[in-house]
Amino acid sequence: MTDIVYWTISVLLILLGVAGTVLPALPGVIFVLAGIVLGAWIDGFTRVSSWTVGILSVLAVIAWIMDYVAGLLGAQKVGASKQALLGAALGTVVGLFMGLVGVLFMPLIGAGLGEYLAQKQSHRAIKVGIATWLGLMLGLITKVVIVFMMIGIFIVALLIP
Repeated sequence: MTDIVYWTISVLLILLGVAGTVLPALPGVIFVLAGIVLGAWIDGFTRVSSWTVGILSVLAVIAWIMDYVAGLLGAQKVGASKQALLGAALGTVVGLFMGLVGVLFMPLIGAGLGEYLAQKQSHRAIKVGIATWLGLMLGLITKVVIVFMMIGIFIVALLIP
């Protein structure tokens, strides 16, 4: 294959990864990292060194962990039940079929509904739903910021010898 084909695949992986940072069905961070590693490999890790790829890999792991930890911390802070966490997960899956609004807000509804089924207290269910949703949104925002940092570092490494 020619370098143009490899660069096209690299860019497509990165773009798919950016989309995947907000769509839970796609492993966005992994796609971005794969595109970056391919881009570094194309010229033998001369412009984008193995050290840079290592640092970007660490950032990818941090983004991946934050995505999961932030939602759990939000739920844990208000003492969410297991049903609330399950509801948030199911809400996320259902939200995938509803577009961006569903992806953003169905976890809140799912967590609230799960907590209501567990505790039968509407005020508590709303509180848990909002806390879980805020945690998920914090994780999402953190993941997006880290992904764009990764892309920025990659571009700078490519352009500045």
